[in-house]
Amino acid sequence: MNNRTPFYRNTYRRDDLILRRKKIAASIPDGDVALFVGAPATGAFDVFRQYNDFYYLTGTEVPHSYLLISGDTAECTLFLEPLDSRMERSEGPMLSLEDASAIYQLTGIEHVKPRHSLKAACAHANAVWFPNENQESSQACQDTIRHAFHSKTTDPFDVAVTRQEMVASELGLRQTPKNCLTAQLNSMRLIKDSTEVRWMRRAGELTARAVNLAMKSTKPGMFEFQLGAIADAVFLTGGATRGGYRPIIATGENIWNAHYFRNNTVLSDGELVIMDYAPDLHYYTSDIGRMWPVNGSYSAVQRELYGFIVEYHKLLLDTIAPGLTPEEIHEEARVKALPLIDGWSWSRDVYRQAGIRVAEFTGHCSHTVGMAVHDNGSYFGRPIEPGLVFALDPQMWVPEENLYIRVEDTVVITEDGYLNVTADAVLELDDVEGLMAQVPVFDELMPACRNSTEES
Repeated sequence: MNNRTPFYRNTYRRDDLILRRKKIAASIPDGDVALFVGAPATGAFDVFRQYNDFYYLTGTEVPHSYLLISGDTAECTLFLEPLDSRMERSEGPMLSLEDASAIYQLTGIEHVKPRHSLKAACAHANAVWFPNENQESSQACQDTIRHAFHSKTTDPFDVAVTRQEMVASELGLRQTPKNCLTAQLNSMRLIKDSTEVRWMRRAGELTARAVNLAMKSTKPGMFEFQLGAIADAVFLTGGATRGGYRPIIATGENIWNAHYFRNNTVLSDGELVIMDYAPDLHYYTSDIGRMWPVNGSYSAVQRELYGFIVEYHKLLLDTIAPGLTPEEIHEEARVKALPLIDGWSWSRDVYRQAGIRVAEFTGHCSHTVGMAVHDNGSYFGRPIEPGLVFALDPQMWVPEENLYIRVEDTVVITEDGYLNVTADAVLELDDVEGLMAQVPVFDELMPACRNSTEES
């Protein structure tokens, strides 16, 4: 046991973790403490993933761990279980109660105590603060968690009690809006530091590589999920743990459903396919959207509509600048788009009207991106600033024909402009067709996949 090296992912710099916890301490009164609940152990040998907020503050991945931050001194205590030799023989060493010295060196957390002493530690505080939002875990963001929790609360046979509520009840605490740290955490996570940007750049590079390889491998007769398998191969060989969110890989009529997820339809000649999928790399992801022709050549209408969205996307990118609000970006882009709309060769008036609606729509500067694909915190109504990361997601709807067209990239605001972390994904229509004309990579694998699916 003397040669134990407990697993630690080393995503963050020690000083960054310390600074984050100090910000939490400064946001609560003297005499109070902040409590953060870690994720429970997974079942059925699933890979454990820590809650995002907990990982953001500690960098540790131990099930059933708890973090207490003092409002008086900003000192921190991590509550863990003792070393489990039997479990370590099975799964390898993980941080435990006996690793206090190593934890301090890695994270700057001053104290490590047994989990059973948590209740007594909280009892000495005037008040206990913690996030009231349900915590994000693997492939989940606050949007999906809220939806799932709403479904639970409307089903009388389901359990609508969160882990945090259980902890609060056990400790004799009350969850109140007054003692909620959600807003503080959201504000902190909204602006990424240099380390976070580095991980997001790497996630974006993997994302682009996956999309390009999927394009190159696409042909009629494949299934949507087979493109997802190609992306997964790129993610895992590139160091990611898994996909960062549920993949959207849709063709034909499925594209109309913006968050389609079944991915079990065969790709047909003449149809488009859209891919929206990115990795979970050191707890960070990106977001992307590309549409390409299944047969390798855009039809005239596909060129007309997707080509317009690509041009509008580039126009939006050229408009982004620190200091502007999202609303100002949309307005500037709208004005710039008028000559584009007037000069475009529209084959039908309904398409032209759809192009006008694109310019008028004010949601193309979309959700934030970070530890979750729909990350925490809102940036609307305020000037964008360096470190902000969001999805640029121009969209077109033609309801008369159930057509939905979009392109998407993940942008990081910098001091003098922006960085498009998914820019390596082929965008221009001619470049897409040129890439798809190359020799496919997965021909030997795909027939076997196709046959096994058909037999089932």
